[in-house]
Amino acid sequence: MEKEKQTQSPKRRRLVLVPCPYQGHITPMLQLGSFLHTVGGFSITVAHTRFNSLDPSNFPHFQFVYLDDRISEHEAIPADLIAVLLDLNVNCRASFEDEMRKLIAAESEDSGEVVAGVIHDELMFFCEEIASDLKLRSFVLRTTSAAASFARMTLVRLNDEGFLPLKESILQDPIPKLHPLRFKDLPISLTTNFTKYSTLIKKMYNMKTPTAAKAIIWNTMEWLEDSTIAEIKNKSIVPIFPIGPLHRMVSARTSVLKEDFNCLSWLDKQAHDVVIYVAIGSIVSLSEKEFGEMAWGLANSQQPFLWVVQPGAIRGSEWIEALPKGFRESVGGRGCIVKWAPQKQVLAHKAVGGFWSHCGWNSTMESLSEGVPMLCSPCFGDQKVNARYLSYIWRVGIQLENGLEKEAIENGIRRLMVGEESREMRERTKNFKEKIEAYVHKVDQCSSSTYLKELVSLLYSF
Repeated sequence: MEKEKQTQSPKRRRLVLVPCPYQGHITPMLQLGSFLHTVGGFSITVAHTRFNSLDPSNFPHFQFVYLDDRISEHEAIPADLIAVLLDLNVNCRASFEDEMRKLIAAESEDSGEVVAGVIHDELMFFCEEIASDLKLRSFVLRTTSAAASFARMTLVRLNDEGFLPLKESILQDPIPKLHPLRFKDLPISLTTNFTKYSTLIKKMYNMKTPTAAKAIIWNTMEWLEDSTIAEIKNKSIVPIFPIGPLHRMVSARTSVLKEDFNCLSWLDKQAHDVVIYVAIGSIVSLSEKEFGEMAWGLANSQQPFLWVVQPGAIRGSEWIEALPKGFRESVGGRGCIVKWAPQKQVLAHKAVGGFWSHCGWNSTMESLSEGVPMLCSPCFGDQKVNARYLSYIWRVGIQLENGLEKEAIENGIRRLMVGEESREMRERTKNFKEKIEAYVHKVDQCSSSTYLKELVSLLYSF
């Protein structure tokens, strides 16, 4: 009998991935899962909400289970994102625990697999407690920049010191101990209910109780945020794995929305480096006036443009009915508007010379990876921190500081796309692209591939 036990094959390891159900969070989680399956040999179960659900046929090698989120589809572009996130952490608990118990029961029936752990988005913090109760190890995936996370952690201190709620009079002032950020760059707005936001932050970063997670996985690069990551590592009681940019480590179709590949044919007809690509996020909500200002800023810049306008993004409109009168005639064939685009292919296209972006972290790293400078138009949250670093520290972007005004937009596009300032910015972004290529492929202790290998070893060590 003892001899028979020794000859049994080791059980395959299964990981359960729990993404936050918004595009900017879904993408890196599925990219990580694809890497861990393809390179690490893990079986993957994705526990996903029915809200913003994925097409499982795009991931035939994954198992999908669904969580009872009780979030309606009309909240895909939420009026109160903080409230939705807090609701998700309450609503999904019971169904997640139920699905985990089913997986553990299947494991005990000699399925040939063992559940090795749970990797959850930092915003789906309810997973950590349930995993701990079920004697499973949990790991946190952070999908923002390290600088943005550090700024979020600092908000509680700033609140205690009396800086919150923010006052108009201090918005341009530098934040003590948080260079290079100004108060206007904080991941919070003048209208944010900080009581609610504080609850979210404290739970995300385990500010009252020690974390039960075994590691923090970060979709960033150590060389890009070296001082911030070093400070976070010094304060962390668990290992930190900066494994980004994940989109360069694995290819996976992760879009919740249907991508329009016809825009690539339109780009093929354009000259090199002349098109500005415009995409300001999957959950942005614009007024008709803001939409009109964007339209005339693009038209007046005289640059060819590819513009992503998501259905429902313009308040009161289904799609682009609110385009101002005369805009189409002014633009002619110089513009292309789509509902959603294959962004990585667009940014890699020879015709694209600039990216007007909300500066979400995925978009930021995808743009840097292709050497495309950015016009920064942050809307909320971590986007404002990223925009400040892009424009002020890395100097590969130009920030629209005063909202969406057609004159500022036209001027920003011209600065980004033509002239000496544009040429210098392109040189810097080219240098970033080369550094990212080296970081992805080199094999020393400070590279994404090395950190990913160490993560796989840690997951197998349990």
